[in-house]
Amino acid sequence: MPTRFTPRSWRSVPAVLITGVAALWLAGCSGFHPIYTPVGQIVTGYAERDATPYVLQMDDVGMACAMGEALDPLVFSFSRVTSEPNTTGTLLQVLAGICSEREAVEQELRYLRASYQDNNTEMRDARTQMQHKYAATASRRLKAFERGMKAYRFDPGAEDLMCPSYRNDQDELTFMMALLSGAQAVMDDAKSGGQAGVSRALASQVERAAVCLKNDKWAGIPGNLRAIIWVLLPDNRPASVDDPWKVMAMNRQTAINGGLRTAIALELVMAENVGNMEVAADALAYLAEAESRFEANPRYLMVDRGGMEVAMAVSDRIWTTRYGHRTPGNRFGRISKEREPREDIDTEGLL
Repeated sequence: MPTRFTPRSWRSVPAVLITGVAALWLAGCSGFHPIYTPVGQIVTGYAERDATPYVLQMDDVGMACAMGEALDPLVFSFSRVTSEPNTTGTLLQVLAGICSEREAVEQELRYLRASYQDNNTEMRDARTQMQHKYAATASRRLKAFERGMKAYRFDPGAEDLMCPSYRNDQDELTFMMALLSGAQAVMDDAKSGGQAGVSRALASQVERAAVCLKNDKWAGIPGNLRAIIWVLLPDNRPASVDDPWKVMAMNRQTAINGGLRTAIALELVMAENVGNMEVAADALAYLAEAESRFEANPRYLMVDRGGMEVAMAVSDRIWTTRYGHRTPGNRFGRISKEREPREDIDTEGLL
């Protein structure tokens, strides 16, 4: 027969067991779960300690961004039973933003091809899709920025700026990628027509926070983060800087020496956005020329490859605007002002 507990029976149950059950029950009311909470701590700990360094060393951007989209809902769902995994969550949203940016770029190129062909119907549809995709990208990157600020308890709008304390290089990189995402979110939202509602004040916050990173250590990225904001918001520029474009040009060699070409990608994007095509062409030519002597930092291959994907997107947009098609395989870094000659296509080889 099953045991029946009476008031007297409860006295025989060890007090420590009753206390433990009560503690579990009370903790459950505040988000603790005897199974999910430990599992969540294990998953988020593994993601930060092992998965993140592995992904940062990957050179397959598509696979990494797909992982960001797939794992972010899973990893961050554990925030219901344990603390928010903002450090890992920052990088997952950075990767997810790459995926949506890829989609946005494809729609933008479709728009530019339609414009080249004077196809107004196709232009209108492509532009609408492009804006939707850039809005999604801006939202993801804004989330990456916000998570990064939470992860390091950093208030980018504080009057007295206090830089975060980093436990290691990965912390410093995560904080930098959060700032980079914040700057990108502002530009992506502009391309979406403001659909994501990203505050332009974010740009000033990124510029101020970038002083918390060493420029040489991070291959010119912090310096160019500040410089692109100085182009957008000249009032933020220090009196000691007479030309932000000179700052970015100087950081090209810093980027090559540091094994990360992302700083040059930032320069390219800003030059394209403000119509400074001379700088854009020069930066693309520099990247192409430096290819033979460049060695990527093996710890952060994903950062470099992601930057080069952005650089290629700039090149593709320029080529499509001028010639109706994206950059040919052997033409990266070469942009002439004249129309390119028509290439004969071996149709038999396509069958």
